Amino acid sequence: MDPITIAAGATAVSGMMGYKGNMASAKAARGIGEFNATLAEQERDLLLRQKTQQESNLRKQSNRLIGAQRVATAASGIEMAGSPLDALADTFFNTELDALNIRFAGDIEALNKASEAALARASASARSAAFKTQAYSTLLSSGSRSAQLLA
Repeated sequence: MDPITIAAGATAVSGMMGYKGNMASAKAARGIGEFNATLAEQERDLLLRQKTQQESNLRKQSNRLIGAQRVATAASGIEMAGSPLDALADTFFNTELDALNIRFAGDIEALNKASEAALARASASARSAAFKTQAYSTLLSSGSRSAQLLA
């Protein structure tokens, strides 16, 4: 074989290797992006469970406090009316307000994790598309160089 044919063949093989490498990189980018997205979604689920447990614990503590307030009021011989009833109502409403704040914080954190997952997928898709474009460009470029060597 003459040197020009060998050079053209080497250029073609090099182009195919570049194509395959970039396509593998595209697949890896998609896989990494999906892994990161899945991880963010799992973190979102754990955060929501944690906030639900935190709210439940708050309510249990509040119920114990309300019980202690009732017992203290009854033990003192005071009727559950007026100031003692107002204190009990304050405890109840403050607990509800705190529970709503916990839920709101959980919703914000969950939304952040969902956005993180969507961003990971979008970023992976963009990187994958860039690698595919580079793969086709490499293939076309090596084909063109091979054709020029043979011409």
